[in-house]
Amino acid sequence: MTVMKGGCQCGRIRYAAEIDSDDAYLCHCRMCQRATGGVSIAFVNVPAAKLRWESSPDWYRSSPIAHRPFCSACGTPLGFAFLEHAENVDITVGSFDDPGRFKPVHHYAVESMHEAWIDTRGLPRVRSEENENVVKRWMDACGKTPD
Repeated sequence: MTVMKGGCQCGRIRYAAEIDSDDAYLCHCRMCQRATGGVSIAFVNVPAAKLRWESSPDWYRSSPIAHRPFCSACGTPLGFAFLEHAENVDITVGSFDDPGRFKPVHHYAVESMHEAWIDTRGLPRVRSEENENVVKRWMDACGKTPD
């Protein structure tokens, strides 16, 4: 078991989670697509008893059966939980400080999956530092590029 930390983009919301597995999954349901603006979202399922919010998130009741933690200051989506009998909480993979250990083990809500976005291995790849326009904007704004 490993304690892993994470939080929102601006740092206002922080959490610590006891992680027993590297397993994660991709949710393709329309609710998650709308909640994130993406074609899917990567989650790690964590027992609620093993998740500690170091600073309380805001919660959005996204349906009659569930709510989602997020940061109202920067907008970062942090997860998903059922309203009743929530033994587990799904935490967004990207909100962990070091998300690299997690590996997807299944897809959920495949009826809403956008297949064209699943296998993108053949697409050209561009590194952030290769985009001179964006690098210049960062350097002009704060003298460095983001981590």
